[in-house]
Amino acid sequence: MNDGSTNGQIARPMLFLPLAIRGLTLKNRLVVPPMVHYRCDPGNTCGTFHTVHLGRYALGGFGLVFVEATGVEEVGLINEHDLGIWNDAQMESFKPLIAFMKRQGAAIGIQLAHGGRKASSQTAMQGMGPLTEENLKSGAKVWQPVGPTAEPVAKGWLVPRQLTTAECKAMVGTWAAAARRAVGAGFDTIEIHAAHGYLLASFLSPVSNTRDDAYGGDRAGRMRLPLEIAEAVRREMPASMPLFLRLSAVDGTQEGWNMDDTIIFARELKARGVDVIDCSSGGISGAATAMQVPRSLGFQVPFAGRVRKEADIPTMAVGLILEAQQAETILQKGQADLIAIGRQSQFNPNIAHHWAHDLGINQRFEDWTPEYGWWLEKRIRTMEGFATPTGEVTRRA
Repeated sequence: MNDGSTNGQIARPMLFLPLAIRGLTLKNRLVVPPMVHYRCDPGNTCGTFHTVHLGRYALGGFGLVFVEATGVEEVGLINEHDLGIWNDAQMESFKPLIAFMKRQGAAIGIQLAHGGRKASSQTAMQGMGPLTEENLKSGAKVWQPVGPTAEPVAKGWLVPRQLTTAECKAMVGTWAAAARRAVGAGFDTIEIHAAHGYLLASFLSPVSNTRDDAYGGDRAGRMRLPLEIAEAVRREMPASMPLFLRLSAVDGTQEGWNMDDTIIFARELKARGVDVIDCSSGGISGAATAMQVPRSLGFQVPFAGRVRKEADIPTMAVGLILEAQQAETILQKGQADLIAIGRQSQFNPNIAHHWAHDLGINQRFEDWTPEYGWWLEKRIRTMEGFATPTGEVTRRA
């Protein structure tokens, strides 16, 4: 991994320095993390919505953009409207999006996911909880999820079917096949979703995994399936292609997965070829966004900082990172290598460019795609003296 410095002197803010991870060089450290939108085309394929939606972030200056949680098998869809990548038609459907993103100079990754016992649930807009009678009357598709045990997420959630030992072993091949298709589609990187109470997170946590076979019991047993999947996914990827993994650094409950567990897991992941740990939290006993961790500015950054230091592996920080200087400080302090901007990027798809202005670079719109930059540079000429490049009016007495 290269920090882009020259003789210790950094000409640009760290946030806007290139970053090399294996054979992939990102033009800056800003990432759009996976965010679900439930807008697949028929057959759980990628269509115009995702090309337009994610394409905005390429035009907006992000170095890396992730496609949302994408099911590795149909029973693993979190909701029936999610994207999938368990067949060749789905693989092919991503190619127009990937081609567009690369033409704009943005790297594109895919998050491989399995809903586990949270599959067949509501969309985020409906509440991200169990399907209700109203949802079912409206035509929502329901199926039995699977999990480490037959215990539901919480009262009112569907009862999952416990995966057998043989099915756990077969699940490794399911993820490997999805990774093979992700490589075939042309993605630059892959992220394994092992957070927020979905399948792999539910195997990690002692709250949800009370199995007594090789895939349960102590921490080593509970880590077995995620580690086997990480190994299998890595084997399907070119040596030059980076592998990310998102995890819930803590469950947020006293009896649950904690930071000491995360450090040990991260070390094991590094030994198996994982390159970046994407540090989130919570979600083990409710909706994915239900976190027992108190929220404040940068509330999950300490998780990334500790993993980076104690597991000696690059990390991505996420969680209420709202301003350019806040993001830059996280990098300067060595708490993370990448900054993920989720909801803020939806509010402002050009936020990467705007943060460059905030940090004193890109003042003539030189980093914008020329179809925009040419016009905006002319615009600023008419605004000089009474407004900033992003349009903030300078009030004078």
